[in-house]
Amino acid sequence: MKGNLAVLNIPNTLTLLRIVAIPFFATTLIYGKYDIALALFIFASITDALDGLIARVTKKQTKLGQFLDPVADKILIITSFILFAICGLIPTWLTISIISRDLIVVVGWMLFYLIHQVTFTKPTILGKSAIAAQMVLLAYILLRINFHELLPDPAVLIWITAILTAASGLHYIIKGLMYTDE
Repeated sequence: MKGNLAVLNIPNTLTLLRIVAIPFFATTLIYGKYDIALALFIFASITDALDGLIARVTKKQTKLGQFLDPVADKILIITSFILFAICGLIPTWLTISIISRDLIVVVGWMLFYLIHQVTFTKPTILGKSAIAAQMVLLAYILLRINFHELLPDPAVLIWITAILTAASGLHYIIKGLMYTDE
């Protein structure tokens, strides 16, 4: 029992809180409560930063946390992009490219596992940059909705996000194809 409770440490609890907040965030977007959506997005971003920092500083990193943290990020990103596209806040093609990239990476990882029996692949700087750009774009759009007169059109951020997303997807494909066991 003690081992099971050890995974419910502060970092993992913060990650779980982020996951629990996602349906509320989605609901606020659907009902046009963009001020509350912004607050929930800020909450999710803070818990994302804190869970990793606390886990590293306190040496409380767990396999559950290593699994849940990127899953929480992906659920938040994909939910946001789908709803932002439906609401007309971002181009649909960007949402399709982000989801496609993630599907390619997941299917590639499964194939990689089946072929090489490697269970963990390290994220690349390009992959992390793409996810960071996606999160920045989402935050920017929420800020722009709430403070429209203060922020310019997000077109440049949209293209940066699209380019980084496509480049990271291609990078993961090339990295997987070039892998050797030796």
